[in-house]
Amino acid sequence: MMVLYSGTTCPFSQRCRFVLFEKGMDFEIRDIDLYNKPEDISVMNPYGQVPILVERDLVLYESNIINEYIDERFPHPQLMPADPVMRARTRLFLFNFEKELFIHVSTLENRVPADEKVLENARQNIRERLSQLAPLLIKNKFMLGEEFSMLDVAVAPLLWRLDHYGIELPKNAAPIQKYAERIFSRPAYIEALTPSEKVMRR
Repeated sequence: MMVLYSGTTCPFSQRCRFVLFEKGMDFEIRDIDLYNKPEDISVMNPYGQVPILVERDLVLYESNIINEYIDERFPHPQLMPADPVMRARTRLFLFNFEKELFIHVSTLENRVPADEKVLENARQNIRERLSQLAPLLIKNKFMLGEEFSMLDVAVAPLLWRLDHYGIELPKNAAPIQKYAERIFSRPAYIEALTPSEKVMRR
């Protein structure tokens, strides 16, 4: 059985929990206290971070790598496109999300340095990047069109935490809010939320 070591408030862990519940398979989630991590976390991941997935002698870290492995191992429902060109584009999109969005999420999560200017700059960057995605979601139900995919999984934890991070999107980003509601209404999304995450959103 797969075991996921997961932080109860960690947006990256939430991605992996979401995928596991989407797949509807057998797995175990072990909650890790992010402020008092057991020593074996650093043994499994030299960067000392969660999520970590363990299956027999395989140990994986980094949420996107874990999620692609789960998707290939349990292909239904498929979350990465079947077509190699689309799959490559999706990976590039995921890479850009990390570089342009989630680097700022990490700043807001760590609160170090607790310099208000640095935090406000991170919020502003997230606001701008998400607003740029809005036109894509006027016509599309999900990031890649009609099909729910790994891109939606990747961005969902950020959209859930906007209130929590003190980020208010501009009016022209209304399609993003509607898109977020479509994701949040998925049964797997609701199941994957921890009690600590449920209270992050009004």
